[in-house]
Amino acid sequence: MTPSFVWARAWAVARKEVFHIRRDPFTLTLALGLPVLMVLVYGFAMDFNVKNVPLSVSDSDRTQASRRLIDLFTSSHYFLVNPSGSMAEAVQDVTAEHAKACLIIPPRFEKDLLAGRGAEAQILLDGADNSTVGPVAGYLNGIQTMASQRIGGFDPPKLYELRTRFLFNPELNSRWFVIPGLTVVVMAILSIMLTALTVAREWENGSMELLLSTPIQPLEIIVGKLAPYAVLGITAQVFVYVIARTVFQVPFVGNLAVFALGCVLCLGTYLAQGILISVIARKPQVAMQFSMLSGMLPTNLLSGFVFPIASMPLVFRYLTMIFPARWFMTISRDTYLKGSSLLELSGAFLMLTLFCGGMILAATRRFKRDLEP
Repeated sequence: MTPSFVWARAWAVARKEVFHIRRDPFTLTLALGLPVLMVLVYGFAMDFNVKNVPLSVSDSDRTQASRRLIDLFTSSHYFLVNPSGSMAEAVQDVTAEHAKACLIIPPRFEKDLLAGRGAEAQILLDGADNSTVGPVAGYLNGIQTMASQRIGGFDPPKLYELRTRFLFNPELNSRWFVIPGLTVVVMAILSIMLTALTVAREWENGSMELLLSTPIQPLEIIVGKLAPYAVLGITAQVFVYVIARTVFQVPFVGNLAVFALGCVLCLGTYLAQGILISVIARKPQVAMQFSMLSGMLPTNLLSGFVFPIASMPLVFRYLTMIFPARWFMTISRDTYLKGSSLLELSGAFLMLTLFCGGMILAATRRFKRDLEP
């Protein structure tokens, strides 16, 4: 009677796969080079902190108070102040996209201030650029508070005071938020591509049929195929971690063992998904298209990497739960910045475990069906 699972046969498949990888420099470069390239490019390019916003200023008052107001914008380092003439010229700068906003200081600004009537200035923002307007509006709140204190020369009476302090990311550095998310994106896309392409090539060359004709069991093939790519994937994640800590100075306050466990579960899920795709597609071109559709699109759009899940419609919030990247995104960001424990992340780990086991089972059963005539 043939035993159900023999580690020696799985090891033989793994060794065969290692020989394939060594003979294919493209796969090795893809596995180790692409994560490094993606993290460097995305890490430097994706910066949600908006700085040096071109600001056109029309100062019709030209007094000490108006100049102090303009100095507040200049010293904030968020704006590049460009003096303009009239109000119409300042607005024209925004219309012609020479500026993203314009500051209009009317005449009698200082006189109204000294008379205690309340001086008013106007900010016009380019609403067509939604990605800039949100952060700039936040900066304006801080500048308005400083202006009321420094230019007015007094603090307005307060019935209460709210003080804001940001936990885990005090500077609201967007790279601290983006880089841990990139870990998930890189892992999902790379893992699916590696196994989908490699196994599909075997189907195309006819070597997979030879392998299936041997006494080897489907689960042994799955484990043997996954093992070398799991090692490559973990090595790539080590590279990403080192770049995140050294190049982008992202803090890591969590437990490395908890983070590594999340990596292994997510890696196993997506590698098995790639094998499942290759079993179904059997052609590299089709497998590549399936892997891109099932790996890149959900990971980028429905994992919380770019768009907050809490802001999505209810249907999409439930839809995100069927994607493993959504759960590993929580694990990655929480272990990097919050230092969350295994118990605190137990829900996400449970979901990843179910996904990993389910995907390996699905790939195994598909292999089994193919063995039958």
